[in-house]
Amino acid sequence: MTDVGYLVAGYGVVFAVLAAYAAWILNKKRARTRELPPEERDPRWR
Repeated sequence: MTDVGYLVAGYGVVFAVLAAYAAWILNKKRARTRELPPEERDPRWR
């Protein structure tokens, strides 16, 4: 039971990295969507 802290920290780091990656991808998508003219934008991705 002494390794529970390391396990929790490991899962926390993995979760934080995945959340940061998802945020980065969404931010990149929004930036690229703003570059498109309005008529070419897909209404599903607003």
